[in-house]
Amino acid sequence: MQSKATTVDKYLASLPEDRRAVISAVRDVILKNLDKDYEEGIQYGMIGYYVPHKVFPAGYHCDPKQPLPFAALASQKNHMAVYLMGVYGQPAQEQWFRDAWAKTGKKLDMGKSCVRFKKLEGVALDVVGEAIRRVPAKAFIAHYESVIRPPDKKAPGAAKSKPAAKKSAAAKKLAAVKKPAAKKAAARKRA
Repeated sequence: MQSKATTVDKYLASLPEDRRAVISAVRDVILKNLDKDYEEGIQYGMIGYYVPHKVFPAGYHCDPKQPLPFAALASQKNHMAVYLMGVYGQPAQEQWFRDAWAKTGKKLDMGKSCVRFKKLEGVALDVVGEAIRRVPAKAFIAHYESVIRPPDKKAPGAAKSKPAAKKSAAAKKLAAVKKPAAKKAAARKRA
C-alpha cells in the first residue's frame, strides 16, 4: 500500500502504534548503518533510502527524475517489509544475507529484495544493519552501472533488434477467432 505521506514523520504518524514501533526500530538500524552518500525520504509511497541526484545525477533508469533507490521500509496491508536492493541481483550478497539470517534462527520470508515480517521479533536486525552497511553508495552505483546500461550508452557493436518471428499456428488460430468477435462488437456499438 502506497502512503500519501510526503515526509517520513508524516508516514510514521499515519501508522497504527504497534506498526509505528516496529517500523521505527528497523528504521533506526538502517539509519545507524547507512552510508553518508545515501538520503532518506519518501519514495514510491514508502520510506526510501536512495542515492540522491547530487551524488548520481543520472537517477533511476526507469524514471530519471527519481533518485536511485537503494532500500525502502513500508507498512503493507498484511505485513511490514524492508526492501534491500543491495541484495537483489547480486548472488554473493544474497547468499551472504540468507546464510546470516539462517544463523539467527529466525524464519526468512523473502522475495527478490523484499523481506516481509509481522513483528519485530521476526526481524534479524543485526543482519539488516549489516546488509545496509556492506553496500556503500559508491559500490551500489558501480554495480548498478555494470548491469543497467542507459539507452544512450549502449555497448559498441550491439546487435540490432531481430525482426519478429512468424506467428505460430496456435497464434494464427487465436487471431482468426478474435476477428469475428471484434467485428460483432463493433457492429453492436454502431447500432
